[in-house]
Amino acid sequence: MKTLTTTEELREFCNRAAQHPYVTVDTEFLRERTYYSKLCLLQIAYPGEGEETAVLIDPLAEGIDLQPVYDLCSNTSVVKVFHAARQDVEIFYHDGGVIPEPLFDTQVAAMVCGFGEQVGYETLVKRIARASLDKSSRFTDWSRRPLTDAQLSYALADVTHLRVIYEYLSAELEKAGRKAWVEEEIQVLTDPETYISRPEEAWKRVKTRTNSGKFLGVVAALAEFRERYAQERNIPRSRVFKDDALVELASTKPRNAADLSRSRLLLREARKGEIADGILAAVEKGIATPPEAVPRKEEADKSNVSQALAELLRVLLKAKAEQSGVAQKLIATTAELDAIAAGERDLMALKGWRRKVFGEDALRLCEGGLALSADGGAIRIVEL
Repeated sequence: MKTLTTTEELREFCNRAAQHPYVTVDTEFLRERTYYSKLCLLQIAYPGEGEETAVLIDPLAEGIDLQPVYDLCSNTSVVKVFHAARQDVEIFYHDGGVIPEPLFDTQVAAMVCGFGEQVGYETLVKRIARASLDKSSRFTDWSRRPLTDAQLSYALADVTHLRVIYEYLSAELEKAGRKAWVEEEIQVLTDPETYISRPEEAWKRVKTRTNSGKFLGVVAALAEFRERYAQERNIPRSRVFKDDALVELASTKPRNAADLSRSRLLLREARKGEIADGILAAVEKGIATPPEAVPRKEEADKSNVSQALAELLRVLLKAKAEQSGVAQKLIATTAELDAIAAGERDLMALKGWRRKVFGEDALRLCEGGLALSADGGAIRIVEL
């Protein structure tokens, strides 16, 4: 079990890895105390036997430069294989300015191949690699050194078994003619927009019970201030103030330090200094926002939704998912089914591979071109 701690060792390994059609990649990181994930360990393997084919890379080692890894990520002749890639790719994007391409996500592929919704790595190891994982090191502080042998073995298993899983799923996709389906899904993971957090849009993540204009104007200003403050200092949003405190502040609209001191939910550190000044300035900005500039939450208009038709679409989705062996959640969301029932047509569920699997029959159901009937415990699609 080799742990690389120098740039030269890393460059030599990445040069060898680049001679192979794919590499499997995983990361261990911490995010509890920072805004951006802190990379603590990097695991990479390439096809073959022997210890030299799979290594651990210590990004915390003094003087190590991860540029050879970023170069490998940019090498388009080598497929980079991850399981549930989003957080890993986000780290590469923010730390190295690179998005691994071409990219293959075994979680997405498994959903297309009939393994269920958001199937875990451990499940795939058991069902495909016929192995088991030692889960004792799952919840650990990866930033502490030295790492134990148990931690290192756990981390390395995340890329060694992944080779078997990738080769199996890749073959299954090829056999079923569904390789393009996975490539379509992975476009989201390789789009830089997926990993950009814009402070002016931070308000969209805040759950509120009211959508009044003046209230949302203050929510937006407070959320923007919190996001910028957290990004600039690389601290979690919750260290500035939590969502419940944000909503309280938007409701009470404090105008001075005395008002802030009466907040029930605001942390003591936020009642003075830069955070307090930022809160008061954000409240003033939110109150002064003109009506035409106040953010509006987009809410689905359910007034046109035929509930009966929406229920039929749910039944159809279940039947088509079982028939195709693709996870329901990957084909269409509940919100999309309601939108189809309300007459909307510019939806992902009606485009690309989803249209062939579900969308065409969904539209025919809406137009009266087919019906559903029960055949014992199964659902039958009846042509009309």
